[in-house]
Amino acid sequence: MAQQGAELDRELGGRLAAAAHEGEGHAAGAHAHEWETSPWPLTVSVGILLALPLAFTFKFVYGQPLLAVIMLGLGTPLIVAGVVGWIREGLGAHELGLSPAAMPWFILAEALIFLSLFASYWVMRLGAPEWPPAGTVDLPRLVPLVMTVILVSSSFTIHAAEARLAEGRHGAFLRWLVLTMVLGTVFVLLSAFEWRELIHEGFTPATNAYSTAFFSITGFHAAHVVVGLGAFLALLLPALGGRISEPFVKSASMYWHFVDIVWLFVVSQVYFW
Repeated sequence: MAQQGAELDRELGGRLAAAAHEGEGHAAGAHAHEWETSPWPLTVSVGILLALPLAFTFKFVYGQPLLAVIMLGLGTPLIVAGVVGWIREGLGAHELGLSPAAMPWFILAEALIFLSLFASYWVMRLGAPEWPPAGTVDLPRLVPLVMTVILVSSSFTIHAAEARLAEGRHGAFLRWLVLTMVLGTVFVLLSAFEWRELIHEGFTPATNAYSTAFFSITGFHAAHVVVGLGAFLALLLPALGGRISEPFVKSASMYWHFVDIVWLFVVSQVYFW
């Protein structure tokens, strides 16, 4: 009897150990699924880097139009492929890999890049014998103010979209999201219009130190706005099919607020100082 009892104890212990191991496996699988990542944000970012700052640099700083065209030819397909891939992930069964916990760290890294640009501009501005340098045209005053109103308004609209989503009002969420995208698109179009007018007047990135700083900072910021619009597009299309990732919404909204705050520094330092 004692031997049979020991055997039963061993069998019961083995079953319990197997059940515990199976539970750990399920927990590990759930944890792995929770931390899925996506390559498409990086793809979009590399595409924007090639298509905007590098193409501008080769064209206006180094006078190499062929290299500028090559950068555009490489960057544009990457942007399109990145947005399409991001959207396909949203249409899939799993959650989009954009975590609200990781976004502040990404924003911190981007803020340091902007800080380096502003610091370079401040050193150049304060150390120049005269400012603005020779060759500088009169920058517009009304257009950047209008752009500021538009971008600040878009922060309120994306916040409204988040609030409607939290209330379970998906239709209202979509309307506020689309309005945010419209405002962001208008901002980018106004930036392009302003750059075209300045370049037409002969104020290009190669004109002087101020023009180089102006186009670098405003162009880098516009690239971030385009990335934000891509994130919203990757949210919108799955949402139209009834699939909404709340962590993705929070992360994209957080990023958009960051882009808006940076613009306040851009407009105050580059335009009006």
